[in-house]
Amino acid sequence: MEHNPKKKKSNKIIPVILGVILIIGGIIATREYLYLQKHEDTDDAQIDADISPVVARVGGYVDSILFEENEHVEAGQVLVKLDNRDYQIKLEQALAAQRGATASIGVSQSQIGSTTATSSTAKSNAEAARVRLWRANQDYTRYSNLIKEGAITQQQFDSAKAERDAAQAAYQAALDQYKAAQGQVGTTRSQLQVTNTGVDQRQADVDFAKLQLSYTSIVAPASGNVSKKSIQKGQLIQAGQTLFSIVNDNSLYITANFKETQLEKLRAGEKVDVEVDAFPEEKVDGEVYNFSPATGAKFSLLPPDNATGNFVKVVQRVPVKIKIKASKELMQRLRPGMSVKVSVLTNDK
Repeated sequence: MEHNPKKKKSNKIIPVILGVILIIGGIIATREYLYLQKHEDTDDAQIDADISPVVARVGGYVDSILFEENEHVEAGQVLVKLDNRDYQIKLEQALAAQRGATASIGVSQSQIGSTTATSSTAKSNAEAARVRLWRANQDYTRYSNLIKEGAITQQQFDSAKAERDAAQAAYQAALDQYKAAQGQVGTTRSQLQVTNTGVDQRQADVDFAKLQLSYTSIVAPASGNVSKKSIQKGQLIQAGQTLFSIVNDNSLYITANFKETQLEKLRAGEKVDVEVDAFPEEKVDGEVYNFSPATGAKFSLLPPDNATGNFVKVVQRVPVKIKIKASKELMQRLRPGMSVKVSVLTNDK
């Protein structure tokens, strides 16, 4: 019986191939195991950025739009102008009211000067009447003693008494006039205080009108690219309406949603290898910055409530913020929302 040499050779090749496959598989498995011991990966990640919505503070008709969609703008640059004629008139009205209140201050100050002078005159008259009354009292006392001695006539004594009574009446009248003048000064000063308060209010009205007028020029709150423009020239906008958004410069970062079972080894400051789907050949490095205080499900519109219905355990994901380190040219090409894959090099021993 003859043996087929080809069949023997074939029987030897198959075990060799299987052995090679097992060796290669073992090497790959070992490398993967060693890699996973020091890395935590996820492709549930995307680029984010600080996006500033630009909101109208006052209502009005759009007079002019000074930018184009997706254009780069600088912080403080005027982007939209509203028709400001209504606000200009309100400012002029406030200024006119302020001028009227200021003029009232001048009138009140003049009145204070006049009433103060009247009060001073009344005080002098009262002082003179008091001196006259003192003299009349002295004469009356002296004449009272003389009439007892018979040194003067009854007519002279009656004359001294009449003089004393007249001086008393004159003094009382002068004193009443002085008190009235003092009261008038106090009233005028109170009126001046009220007028000053009115002037302060008019100044506040002017400041508010100027502020409202300034809001008709809508400026960029930050430097960046303008997007999502939702206004047109001549459109009526309302206070609080969002007009467009600005993606801020130098604010790009990565939000990576790691499984809760991956967080054990992750620490802030660990290095990250980043692969951007749009630019797979570009080298991008990163660094773990911080961790969300709650899982993504807790921040959702309808957070899950495991106390209701049948419970099915689902592995939750926690957003992790990662800083991006890349060339300036690449950073200018990255856009929020782009998908990325991240691999965190853990420091776990």
